[in-house]
Amino acid sequence: MSVSLIIITALLLDLIFGEPRRWHPLVGFGNFASWIEKRLNSTFIQNHFLSYLIGLVAWVSVVMPLVSLTWFLEQLTLPEPFLNSPWLQMDVLVAVVCLTFAIGTKSLLQHARVVAEAMNQSDIELARKRIGMIVSRDTRNSDEEAINRATIESVLENGSDAIFAAIFWFVILGAPGVILYRLANTLDAMWGYRTERFNSFGWAAARIDDVLNWVPARLTALSYAITGNTLSALSCWKKQAKGWHGINPGVVMATGAGALNITLGGTASYHGKAVTRPELGCHMPPQVDDIERANKLIIKSIIIWVMIIMLGDYFID
Repeated sequence: MSVSLIIITALLLDLIFGEPRRWHPLVGFGNFASWIEKRLNSTFIQNHFLSYLIGLVAWVSVVMPLVSLTWFLEQLTLPEPFLNSPWLQMDVLVAVVCLTFAIGTKSLLQHARVVAEAMNQSDIELARKRIGMIVSRDTRNSDEEAINRATIESVLENGSDAIFAAIFWFVILGAPGVILYRLANTLDAMWGYRTERFNSFGWAAARIDDVLNWVPARLTALSYAITGNTLSALSCWKKQAKGWHGINPGVVMATGAGALNITLGGTASYHGKAVTRPELGCHMPPQVDDIERANKLIIKSIIIWVMIIMLGDYFID
């Protein structure tokens, strides 16, 4: 079964069914990771070296068993009646299931669209509530421009994390690669904060996620540039990406802002404190219609990725 066909299948399954409403495997993983962190982090929080070490041990303990289990399941052979069907091979089934759960295209696009819908209905309170469900910043007092910015920033950054990086690691390492990346990205979201509690313990989770996202983030940024205003996107990438926090989000956000010819970044409130972030893009305030333009940037980029991977399958075969 070709890599591109598995990717297309997973993308279609995600677009049709979306994420499970009642229980998602990542929710269970997150609960387990939280349980581990509470038991291992508190003891060594005052000793930075031990906290770094325990954080690394915790990361390996919660991630690698599931990566190994995925590899093991791929090696299994189904009973003989299934052997003649290319779809009913264990490695194909495992790959489709893992990639379907790892990507979140439908969820990402829908979350953005319901915010835009509230804005178009002039219901700013509902828009604040909806955007507050998908970003970590405070949105209770956000005005229209701040809501538009937050939504588009979420689309661009999560497009890289929740779609393209998962596809990249599937192409590179198969289903175990998808699981490795998705779990690492989840732990970064849970442990990778620069707070007293997580600064040392979460260091390994944050750095591993940085490494795993380095190449996918730049390929995602290139995709945004190709599918949007290319010259503006590349210019913003070159001039603005380094000023953003983190080695990967700045590349994605600056390029995406340039591709859409809008301004992102600026002041935002986190945990009650106003944080001034560098401005990215082209000095044009984002409008509500730009939310759907950001969604279309994701969709066009997916098409480009699939076409390139299909070409790769063709030449490799």
